[in-house]
Amino acid sequence: MLAAAAFGIVIGAALGLLGGGGSILAVPALVYGVGESVPQAVTTSLFVVGVSSGAGAWPRIRAGQVRWSVAAVFGVAGVGTAVAGTAVNREMSPRVLLVAFAALMVVVAVRMLVGEVQPRGACAAPDGGVHWQRCLPKALAAGGAVGFLTGLFGVGGGFVIVPTLALVLGLEMPLAIGTSLVVIVVNSAAGLLAHAQRAAIDWPVALVFAGGALVAALLTGHVGARVDGARLRRWFAWLIVAVALFVGSEALLNPGALTH
Repeated sequence: MLAAAAFGIVIGAALGLLGGGGSILAVPALVYGVGESVPQAVTTSLFVVGVSSGAGAWPRIRAGQVRWSVAAVFGVAGVGTAVAGTAVNREMSPRVLLVAFAALMVVVAVRMLVGEVQPRGACAAPDGGVHWQRCLPKALAAGGAVGFLTGLFGVGGGFVIVPTLALVLGLEMPLAIGTSLVVIVVNSAAGLLAHAQRAAIDWPVALVFAGGALVAALLTGHVGARVDGARLRRWFAWLIVAVALFVGSEALLNPGALTH
């Protein structure tokens, strides 16, 4: 339980200080830190990601920082593909899944090292809305891709959603982040329902993990605006790279440890 609380605090601190990215560490923490099986870790991760994202989304909803039409499009596209990602997950061995997960972690780290995106408004309409006739296929494709990753790996996918909302649909960063959190909640719920049929959540671990993440996110969220976000993001990105190397090497060199 102490390990679950500690890892939850680390992930929640990343959420509070950086606005996201911490959930990518949930599955490795649950597998190698807490000792869960890979299927159970993915299921538990979806619960933790959904709860944490919901907590982060609530104040942004109250502040009007969610574009509901965009969230609906991404959510509709992601629900079906989250189920599809879950089906693919069931056909993959834990070893292959973790090697692929390690590769995804490297992609996320590179994305964090690149830095924040600036809205370009490629699909922004003059009235401040979205030019759906031109960009609906792009939005559906991006939403579907994120849902698939959520179902396959148990991750939120904010590292894909936020740049897409900002660069393609032209949302300002506060709107992009708020809308992304709502989409993550929807996709996590869909993935959780699908995964729960294969591996039940270890509720004591999940609640302690999620509780630690929520408390840390709330506490660090108050100081997030007063710290050097760019530097923290770089440090956290290199931490993700280190964990990715560990996960990949363990999966390749010590696959017997994944049979529990």
